[in-house]
Amino acid sequence: MGEPEKFKIADILYGIIIPIILVILIYVLAVYVNVSGQYHVLGESGAGGTIAVILTQGFAQMIVLGVPLVLGLLWNKWAGGAAGFIMGGLYYVASAGQYNGLYSSMGVTTYNFFGDISMLFYLVNAVIIGYMAGALNKGSTQFKRMLGAGLTAALITAVIQAIMNYNVSLEPARQMAQGLWADIPYALLINFVPSIALGIIVPIIAKVMTWYGIQPLRH
Repeated sequence: MGEPEKFKIADILYGIIIPIILVILIYVLAVYVNVSGQYHVLGESGAGGTIAVILTQGFAQMIVLGVPLVLGLLWNKWAGGAAGFIMGGLYYVASAGQYNGLYSSMGVTTYNFFGDISMLFYLVNAVIIGYMAGALNKGSTQFKRMLGAGLTAALITAVIQAIMNYNVSLEPARQMAQGLWADIPYALLINFVPSIALGIIVPIIAKVMTWYGIQPLRH
């Protein structure tokens, strides 16, 4: 068994400073940016509210979908799908519990978001995006193929989620989703621009990871 690498100053950056920065970032987003946070400095509606939603809920969804997407691109469809099941399952349980608690706090017990099919599709889409990206890319490190696989998987899952939100979500969410399409450019921005960004950013990250040899070993 070989000796471990000697301690370097860079280890402090990766082991302490970056995790602390991430903790601070999450705290700021949750307390100061999130529309339901204590201060919501960007506001609760209008352009500021939209930006706040994208930076918080949109960012969370991008993480949930981004992890299985990058594993699908770098490893295989099974790793992407399995990661999607874990990430999507956690997000589904957390989101359904959050909305159940929110409505219960307002005295509304009519809706059970654990039974909301559109919310369950956050889990389904997380599985699909990882599996689809892996199936299309087949472990290739060619950037164009990774980009094509990532964008295709991200856009298809975005379309599926938009259809679910518009047609089968519980009444409050369904009314909101249907009302959103009264302004088509705004609806396209909310529903698809984050997914397009995801489909571009994750393949770039995956490609950079291959440069540094940060990818699963193949047996």
